[in-house]
Amino acid sequence: MVCALGIEGSANKIGIGIIRDGNVLANVRRTYITPPGEGFLPKETAKHHREAILTLVQASLKEAQLQPADLDVICYTKGPGMAPPLLVGAIVARTLSLLWQKPLLGVNHCIGHIEMGRLITRAQNPIVLYVSGGNTQVIAYSNKRYRIFGETIDIAVGNCLDRFARIIKLSNDPSPGYNIEQLAKQGKQYIKLPYVVKGMDVSFSGILSHIEELAEPNKRRNKRKKPQDEPEIVHSQADLCYSLQETIFAMLVEITERAMAHCGSEEVLIVGGVGCNERLQEMMRIMCEERGGKLFATDERYCIDNGLMIAHAGAEMHAAGTVMPFEESFVTQRYRTDEVLVNWRQD
Repeated sequence: MVCALGIEGSANKIGIGIIRDGNVLANVRRTYITPPGEGFLPKETAKHHREAILTLVQASLKEAQLQPADLDVICYTKGPGMAPPLLVGAIVARTLSLLWQKPLLGVNHCIGHIEMGRLITRAQNPIVLYVSGGNTQVIAYSNKRYRIFGETIDIAVGNCLDRFARIIKLSNDPSPGYNIEQLAKQGKQYIKLPYVVKGMDVSFSGILSHIEELAEPNKRRNKRKKPQDEPEIVHSQADLCYSLQETIFAMLVEITERAMAHCGSEEVLIVGGVGCNERLQEMMRIMCEERGGKLFATDERYCIDNGLMIAHAGAEMHAAGTVMPFEESFVTQRYRTDEVLVNWRQD
């Protein structure tokens, strides 16, 4: 039985989780929320994490009713992510490792999402759709690696949603993507947007530029002289949010279905913060049922970045005999999913 403490701080959420033998003991988290129309910058996000992390470590131990001596391993997010926030987690993890004399493991952020999703849903060997603010990938497991079948070639799907929320000045509380989802439910008119699927890859930057011009016609990059009698078409924010969701989610369903067909899989697991979106889950569930398959998804406790997923992935690595020298306990902003040797899976 491995008892692991995990620290996640790759973006605007700082979370601490404790897990023992697959049983959740603690999962505490705080989010750095900025004013409407603003994103989160690395320096300010790191400051938020520094101010919150020690309180969260204490809260997680209290919730789990454990002492430091009860832990077997300290785990932290090694990457990918924003460097200053990542460093906060890494420095605290190194300090706790030395202070409590526990082994230290750096965990790939995406691997944490996948393994947490598999644990909670009990999915066996699914096609994984990993969708978040920083990543968009379609993944399948093969020969000790999580292989990337398709991905975004520019910005992530969550980044596309977040940036559009900033354009139309939606609140960042609890998250811009959630507020787009709620506003989209009021949409009644579908507006045709660019649909960009290139083989197994997708692109969202052009869609974002196009819908930005629809939302703010006065800021059009391509200024054409409009005839005086031509009316200015004004789209509601609800219709824009609805159309954006329908378009980008259809793209994700398409490449996921193609990966299912290629691998002969009957399971799809959605992980990452955007995976909480109920419309994405609904569209993916319809596709799976039409193929005789099944969709697996989790709620915001496990979809959104959390320390528990890092603890669980680290516990799996520790149980499989993975050892990380202390001098390798750095962080990296670029850490590919398929770089990790998945030595804890025997299938």
